[in-house]
Amino acid sequence: MTQSHSNTAHADHPLVGHLVPVSTLLATVSALLVLTVITVAVRYIDIGEFNLWVAIGIAVIKATLVATFFMHLRWDRPFNLLVFIGCMIFVVLMMAFCVLDTSQYRATQYTGNPPVAQETLDANAPGAPVARFKPGLNP
Repeated sequence: MTQSHSNTAHADHPLVGHLVPVSTLLATVSALLVLTVITVAVRYIDIGEFNLWVAIGIAVIKATLVATFFMHLRWDRPFNLLVFIGCMIFVVLMMAFCVLDTSQYRATQYTGNPPVAQETLDANAPGAPVARFKPGLNP
């Protein structure tokens, strides 16, 4: 038996996948770092419920950068891009359903003391302030 055909069996396949210039990788890393700094900075800015949407938007941009350049979807088959976009649409739909569900239990959230505790405070200490900290956690 000869093994001569086994040496040429892998000649059709390239040794390296997608060659990406270092400048592209460095630009992607820089963009990810800048977006991370923006995410942390937005945490300290109170823009209400919009904070959540900004954080989600930045996370989507970062995930797209990672999938496009680090996972080489930009240079891959179009079907893989279609699968990625389908997954992103699925994630958005699941998050939308979760956000819609939060309004179902929002009416039971209290802004101050629980009703039983407030009745006790009103009976024993009229005009007492609303508790801000949990017992034992006060600084």
